[in-house]
Amino acid sequence: MKFKTKLITLVVAFLAAISFALPSQVNAANTDMVDTSNHNGLMTYDNYYDMLVHYGVKAVVQKVSEGTTYVDPTAKYNLASAKQAGLYLNGYHFARYTTVEGARAEARFAVAAAQSAGLPIGAVLATDVEASEQANNSYAANTANNKAFMEVVQAAGYRSTIYTMGSWVGTKMFVDKSWIADYPYNTSRDRYTSHHAWQFRSDQQFAGSYGNFDVSQLYDDFFTANQTPSPSAPITPAPSQPAKSNAASDTDYAQTGVFKPSTTVNIRTGAGTGYASVGSYAPGESVIYDHVYIRGTYVWARYISYSGRYHYVALGVNGGESYGSRSSNAQTYSHTYYTVQSGDSFWNIASKYGISMYTLAANNGKTINSLIYPGESLYIR
Repeated sequence: MKFKTKLITLVVAFLAAISFALPSQVNAANTDMVDTSNHNGLMTYDNYYDMLVHYGVKAVVQKVSEGTTYVDPTAKYNLASAKQAGLYLNGYHFARYTTVEGARAEARFAVAAAQSAGLPIGAVLATDVEASEQANNSYAANTANNKAFMEVVQAAGYRSTIYTMGSWVGTKMFVDKSWIADYPYNTSRDRYTSHHAWQFRSDQQFAGSYGNFDVSQLYDDFFTANQTPSPSAPITPAPSQPAKSNAASDTDYAQTGVFKPSTTVNIRTGAGTGYASVGSYAPGESVIYDHVYIRGTYVWARYISYSGRYHYVALGVNGGESYGSRSSNAQTYSHTYYTVQSGDSFWNIASKYGISMYTLAANNGKTINSLIYPGESLYIR
């Protein structure tokens, strides 16, 4: 009897030890929602469908705008792809405002961008508040500005909330039930269950998709309300492998010129649709190329990026549709932007693009002593 009692005690102790030793497995965060933006390029039906089936992602938050001048060129395409894959659709605006009047102006701009991108009325259009402009603003000003932004958005038929860092909650602004980013996972778990969502990592990678992604766990239906997902086959499925070559049409020749796209085109690491997409060019931008390739279905232009690497964009379909205009005399240049990552500084970003960190800071209305934050978009040249 005494031996049996000891045995039961040991078993209970062992089970208790297991339950305390494996908290992350027991209470693991769910990858319910993913952020996408120009940083990830154009997202296809296949990209989103894979997230849904293999990772449990059910909602997307797409960047639609920033400040009062920038519209994300991938927003319309990405929202359409996410809708086809059966995800709940939401959007966000990267805030630059410092006054109530500025917040209202940005809200009107964000609403117009969201409507143009096809974000359905009733969806969430969040304000992303984490830039140096807000860091240098007072608690009272940030609180009033956020309220003004959300009022305009809500009046337009969208629902709104604040996205910000955990360290800013209650210190930089009043934050009620919102969407909070706080890492690392082990130290932040279970802190934000009273909020709509918790963004628990910014370096999630998905097979077949480009770059790192922010992912969040949802605690209520705020980001999934007012919608009924209706997945459908993609209208124009993107090939997952390089197009098959036709020996008679595989040609390349040296040609310099300027390409002005009439639609958003992917930037790829090689002359083929199976190569990784590392960004995109939108209508109104331009790229100076030094070589042209005909590879089966498409005509490609090659150019040297600011990082010193060759990149490629499709000029159009071989013998068919053109994706823009070409000229050998135009002198316009494309603009380059960089999305700040965790650990970045003016020095390492400037070094990457071969410019002075003082020039980089000045290009963005800052000094080298200004703070920059993950997710902030910096103008390079």
